[in-house]
Amino acid sequence: MFTIYYCYDAYCGWCYGFSPVISKLADTYKDKIHFEVLSGGMILPEEPRHIGVTAGYIANAYKVVEERTGIKFGEDWLWHILNPNESDWFPNSLKPAIALCIFKEYYPDQQVAFASDLQYALHMEGRDLTDNEAYRHLLEKYQIPAEDFYTKLKSDTYKEKAQYEFALCKQLQVTGFPAVLMQVSDAKFYLVSRGYSDYETLHQRVEAIIKEVSEQN
Repeated sequence: MFTIYYCYDAYCGWCYGFSPVISKLADTYKDKIHFEVLSGGMILPEEPRHIGVTAGYIANAYKVVEERTGIKFGEDWLWHILNPNESDWFPNSLKPAIALCIFKEYYPDQQVAFASDLQYALHMEGRDLTDNEAYRHLLEKYQIPAEDFYTKLKSDTYKEKAQYEFALCKQLQVTGFPAVLMQVSDAKFYLVSRGYSDYETLHQRVEAIIKEVSEQN
């Protein structure tokens, strides 16, 4: 069975715009291909850095994402971008990456859906993903025991799992997000998408890879 690796980051605006595309692809191939979501660790400051550092850039960049992908960013998220002096946000990719690692153990077949939910929580609902409470509504949605989740969220074990994913993205030579790779054998990977692609393009590429591999065998 083939595996598609979706390398993303919860804080990546382009990944948010890509969410409907990868979700549709995962649905199309749900019985044929396993989808593995890897967190890339896009924002990992040694010292916390305030949203004000990047807000000016993001205030322009999000409009490009909306135009290209058709996605909309929510007012509650935008408030932090447009009023950085009043925001208490210090973005960091680690906690949502840990949350994804925990989630995978409960629902390995719904990784794309959960990653999409994390992005919606941030970019539409304006939830601060460095805050433990930002995940509670998703625990209810997916019926994950809160006590178990929050114990794991604090544990070094799951932090190490998240850091392993960051390292794996580097090993796969992913330098930007989103990136989609398809593994067809132990040693063979195809790059399906670097950056944003629309669904039709992505679907055609996956079909071409499946065809090529079947002809080789």
